[in-house]
Amino acid sequence: MRWFRPHFEKQSRTGKDGEYKSQLLQGVLFRPLWRRRLRPGLFTPLNLQSAGASWRQAPRHLRRGHSPTLRAGDARAAQTAGPQSSPGFPSVSFELRSAPGLAASRRRPGSTASCESTGGSDGSDAPSRPPLPAGTGSQRLPPAHRPPRAARTMLRGARCLRGAPSAPSAVLAVALLSSLSRCSLLEPEHPAVSALSPYFGTKTRYEDANPGLRRDPEAPLRDPQLLEETCTPVQLVGLIRHGTRYPTAKQIRKLRQLHGLLEARGPGGDLGAALAAWPLWYADWMDGQLVDKGRQDMRQLALRLASLFPALFSRENYGRLQLITSSKHRCVDSGAAFLQGLWQHFHPGLPPPDVADMECGPPRINDKLMRFFDHCERFLTEVERNDTALYHVEAFKTGPEMQNILKKVAATLQVPVNNLNADLIQVAFFTCSFDLAIKGVKSPWCDVFDTDDAMVLEYLNDLKQYWKRGYGYTINSRSSCILFQDIFQHLDKAVEQKKRSQPISSPVILQFGHAETLLPLLSLMGYFKDKEPLTAYNYKEQMHRKFRSGHIVPYASNLIFVLYHCKNAKTAKEEFRVQLLLNEKVLPLANSQETASLYDDLKNHYKDILQSCHTSEECQLPKVNNTSDEL
Repeated sequence: MRWFRPHFEKQSRTGKDGEYKSQLLQGVLFRPLWRRRLRPGLFTPLNLQSAGASWRQAPRHLRRGHSPTLRAGDARAAQTAGPQSSPGFPSVSFELRSAPGLAASRRRPGSTASCESTGGSDGSDAPSRPPLPAGTGSQRLPPAHRPPRAARTMLRGARCLRGAPSAPSAVLAVALLSSLSRCSLLEPEHPAVSALSPYFGTKTRYEDANPGLRRDPEAPLRDPQLLEETCTPVQLVGLIRHGTRYPTAKQIRKLRQLHGLLEARGPGGDLGAALAAWPLWYADWMDGQLVDKGRQDMRQLALRLASLFPALFSRENYGRLQLITSSKHRCVDSGAAFLQGLWQHFHPGLPPPDVADMECGPPRINDKLMRFFDHCERFLTEVERNDTALYHVEAFKTGPEMQNILKKVAATLQVPVNNLNADLIQVAFFTCSFDLAIKGVKSPWCDVFDTDDAMVLEYLNDLKQYWKRGYGYTINSRSSCILFQDIFQHLDKAVEQKKRSQPISSPVILQFGHAETLLPLLSLMGYFKDKEPLTAYNYKEQMHRKFRSGHIVPYASNLIFVLYHCKNAKTAKEEFRVQLLLNEKVLPLANSQETASLYDDLKNHYKDILQSCHTSEECQLPKVNNTSDEL
C-alpha cells in the first residue's frame, strides 16, 4: 500500500508585532484501500465554512475501509482559543484507525497526525483557558469557542461513527487541513481593510495597489500581454523596493507627541479617548526596519516571479543569481527573504539554510547604485539640503485644504487646534496605514479621517515625492542615470552571449532599494508625467493625475526588465525584444504605448541617457565665480 503524506503548515506566534513564522509538519492522514496514487494537491487547506460538503463527493476509494477516531481530549483542544474576531477554531488532534473489517497487520505504526494550537485562531497571544475537568471531553463549548457549524457536524459525525465502516476519512483529512488554513504562508483570506487604503502613498500595502493578486503565490495571474510562444525569456533584471517596514524613529517621536496631547485632554467617551487608550506599541529600535509582513511580501514575490518565469528561475540557474542591495537593513533583509522564498520554491517543505550558506550567496551591498541620491552632490545641495526646494509642500500644508482637515481633527479629538500641525496630522494618518500593514488591524486612527481627507493627505505626500524624487527638478531623475545604464549593461551582455551561443552568465539580476530609488528612475524614463506640474495651488485640477506614488511604488513595488530571444525573427534586429513590468503587470512603453519593444529600438529611444548622461558631470556642482573685478 502507498502512503499519502501531505505537507501542511503550522504557524507559531513570534515577536511583539504579532507576525508569524511557519514550521513544516508532516502527517500520515490516511492509507487508501486501493493501490492508487493520489493526485498532488487533492487536499489543500480550505476554509472550514466550506468543509461541510458531503463526504460522498470524495473519491470512492477514499470512502471505504477506514473510520476516524476522535481522541479523548479533542474537545479540550479548543481551550487555547482566546476571544475571536474572525471565523475559525482551534486545531484538534485526530487519530485514524482502520475499520474493523481491515486486518490490524495492515496498519502502519505512527499513522497519527496532529496539530497543536498555542493561541487563538487569529494568532493572538490571548492567555490559554484552563483545561476542562477530566471526563468532560464531550461537553458543549461556549459559543465563542465553537467551531463553525459545518465543522461541528463533521466532528460529531466522527464521534458517532467511531468504528463504523462508512466514516469518510477524506472528510477528516479536510477537517484537519482546514484547521491549519490560518497557519499557512498564504495571505489571510479577509485581511483588514479600510476605505483609506488606496490613499497612503508610499506607505501603501502591495496588495492594495495590486488587488488582482491570488492567495496562492505559486499560481499567479499571468498578464495576457506577456510574450510567449516563439519568444523565450533569457534574462530578467529587476529593481525591487523593500517590503513592509516599521515607521522611522522620527515618525515614532511625532506619534508620541500626538499621543501625549490626547492623554493630556480631559476624560471622555469619544474617539479621542479611544485613541488615548489605544496602545502605543512603536519603539525607537524599530526605526524603519523590515517587519515579518515585509519578509512575507518578498517571499511571495519570489514565488510568483519563479512561477511566471520558470525557465529563468530554474534550479540550474539558482547558483547564478545576482542580488544587489542598499546598505539599509530593510533592503538587506528583503533580499534575504526573497532568497528564502526561492528556496521554498526549489525545496518545498525544507527549512531554508542561512542566506550566507546558499549557493548563490547573500546580496551584495552597492549604495552607489541603490542609493545614488546620497552620492550626487548636486542633488544634495540643490534639493535635499535646500530649504526652499519643497516650497509647494510647505505652501500646501498652510493652504485651505489642509487647514480644513486640521480644524476638523482638532474638533474630533477635542484638542486645541494650535497644538496641531500638518506634520502631526500626517503621522496620525500614516499610523492607520502602519497598523493595517504591520499588524493587520484597523485601528481607531483610521476613524479620524474620511476619504476626502485621505485624498488631500495623499496629495501632500505626492507633492513631496514629485518635487524631491520626481519631475520637480531635473537632477532628481538625472541622478539615476548610473542605475539605468547599469541595467542596460546587463542586457547588452546577455544579448552578446546569446548571439555567440554562450550560456547567459547572469540570467536573473535583482536589485533591492527604496521608493527613492524607483521614482527617479521611472521619471528618467518618462513615466507618470502629467501635463501640468503638481503645485500647492492646483489640487482640484490634479484629482486625476498620473503621478500617484501609492499606485507606483507601494511596499515591495518592482520594476522588471525581461529580455526575450525570438527564434522565428525575420531579421537580426527582431531577434531580441524587451518587456517592462511594473508591479508584475506589463508596463506599456513610454514612447509608443506598445507592450513590447525591439531591444535596439528601446536603446535608440533612450540613447541620450545611455550615451550622454554621465553621473560625474550631472552631479557636479556648477562652478561659482568668486573673483571680483578690481576697481
